[in-house]
Amino acid sequence: MSEYQYYEFMAIDRPLTCEEQEELRSLSTRARITATSFTNEYQWGNFRGDPRRMVEQYYDAHLYLTNWGTHQVILRVPKRQVTQRAVEPYCVDEYVEAWTTKAHLILDLRSEDESGDWDEGAEDSLGTLAGVRAELASGDHRALYLAWLSGIGAWALQDDDEDEYQATLEPPVPAGLDRLTAPQRALADFLRVDADLLAVAAQASPPAPAPRKRPGKKELAPLIAALPETEKNDLLLRLALGDEPQLGAELLRRLRGEPPVATVPGQRSVAELLDAAHALATERRQGAERVRVEARAKKPAALAAEEEAIWRAVEDHVGCKQAARYDIAVALLVELRDACDHVGRGPEFRQRLAALRDRYRHLPGLLRRLDDRALRG
Repeated sequence: MSEYQYYEFMAIDRPLTCEEQEELRSLSTRARITATSFTNEYQWGNFRGDPRRMVEQYYDAHLYLTNWGTHQVILRVPKRQVTQRAVEPYCVDEYVEAWTTKAHLILDLRSEDESGDWDEGAEDSLGTLAGVRAELASGDHRALYLAWLSGIGAWALQDDDEDEYQATLEPPVPAGLDRLTAPQRALADFLRVDADLLAVAAQASPPAPAPRKRPGKKELAPLIAALPETEKNDLLLRLALGDEPQLGAELLRRLRGEPPVATVPGQRSVAELLDAAHALATERRQGAERVRVEARAKKPAALAAEEEAIWRAVEDHVGCKQAARYDIAVALLVELRDACDHVGRGPEFRQRLAALRDRYRHLPGLLRRLDDRALRG
């Protein structure tokens, strides 16, 4: 299979000007460029642009996919809404990186799968993944924790020092890990977060608070009047500049005194999380195997209960005197023999089988197939 790379960029907070679109055209003559998007695919060669710089200068979200297993999403968030200090505990070398520009914080999240399995529909993920930006801006750090889980899941596949696993503690655990939003669920899937690891992590996660009803004029008017004059001026200036689409949500949280989504201090080591996830996966596999064993155990009894119907089916197939129908009849008899042996009716089965062989002794093709499967009565 030839190499395949997919690049997509999205402008959310403001559309690009015509001049900016022309600047980007110099990076690719084949890209589909609009005021809010940049998309290109490569089956040979490489993209000449630097995705990180493009996000720093132009775009709010970027998705990159390859058919050798790379999944990458880069998000840009205003520094007023997410600080680097809040993000740093969730960073994992190569998998979760963060840096700042003059006005923004940039998050680079990556997952690698050397098996190269292609995820159908992953190219359509950016629209949903971009919803994580607004959640981060609201103080919801579940996406950061999911990215960290993806990183340590990949870390566990490497031949690293066990002592480091024991010494590294998890970052703050956000509330609501057991009830992810649609963007968070999409991010977990895109970054290949192990389901068992997420289930273990969610055990220490407090419940997410229920969303509050949007306030009306009567509630908001006195709250706005009580704001300090300097803060009002600052908010009006930011609103007039138009660079912060999330400003309205930020103002509502400020007026109502809503804290960001709660977190609790991380207390478990990476080793504890990985071991617990492994134990959960083992328990789940063993449970599934028990179900399969029980189903197999029930099957002979069920077949034996249908003995008369199976004999009628055998007679119907043999009566057609066709090789393919003989094969079906013999397969049914093999299953019925094993089922009758399982429930203690083997002698009765063999007595009826002997009668069938005698009745159709003039059909050598059938008799040969019965002999091949040791169905001799």
